[in-house]
Amino acid sequence: MSFFALDMKKLIIGLLIVTFTIIALNTEFSPSRAPFFLKPFAYLAQSIQNAYAHLSSGVEGTFKLYFDLIDIKKQNRQLLKENASLKAQLGALTELQLENQRLNRLLQFQQRSSMQLLAAKVIGRDLIPDHQSITINRGSKDGIKVNMGVITEGGIVGYILRVNNKTATVLLLTDRYSAIDAIVQRSRARGIVRGFTSDTCLLDFLQRSDDVVNGDLIVSSGFDQAFPKGFPIGTVFKVKKSRYGASQEVYLHPIINPFTLEEVFIILNPQQKVAKKDER
Repeated sequence: MSFFALDMKKLIIGLLIVTFTIIALNTEFSPSRAPFFLKPFAYLAQSIQNAYAHLSSGVEGTFKLYFDLIDIKKQNRQLLKENASLKAQLGALTELQLENQRLNRLLQFQQRSSMQLLAAKVIGRDLIPDHQSITINRGSKDGIKVNMGVITEGGIVGYILRVNNKTATVLLLTDRYSAIDAIVQRSRARGIVRGFTSDTCLLDFLQRSDDVVNGDLIVSSGFDQAFPKGFPIGTVFKVKKSRYGASQEVYLHPIINPFTLEEVFIILNPQQKVAKKDER
């Protein structure tokens, strides 16, 4: 019975503590203003309230941070998408501006030239190392014929090798099978320019006594019926004279890099002389 009485006493005390704590939790006064018999329970209730407030605040903050991070991630994705779109638009505008600049230069060259020129776009390139050519969007329906010269405003590109109805193949001056009659502009020594590598040509059939040095400009002679006289071909960068023979090897870099071309001109009346600078 004493054990049962002890348990009942503990139960009653526990119930009283819980009861007074609940009463304290539901009161709005601070522990310092609570009745003396409720002060211990008010302090206990305040501790419980503070712990709950900190816990709920932490949980609320964690959820808020989580949802903020989700929003930031969504915003970042949207910004990246908008950035990519703006870059694409800027790239397209830049490309259009560069194309307009090229076309304006070509138009000015065509207008001041005495030659009859037909503009064409480069639509293909030969990928075979031993055969260097490009394809243009002009053909027999446009009056294009084999062996017509192809140029830009800066220099010679090559000449027409094959013609279809709507397209034509241009054999580049760097192709080893190409041959262009040329002269050294300074000394007037005459030879044949043929392809050697993708960025180098040779000036063949020069006599050992012919005057040619590094830096000389090689231009068309006009004798091959494809190009007018005096149009730029390339610049000499190496001269090797045979020690015992009667010839010399002359290497030149083409004025034009044919692999970066996007637009060219076909010469329809090659027998016209190239206008001098002061005539343009």
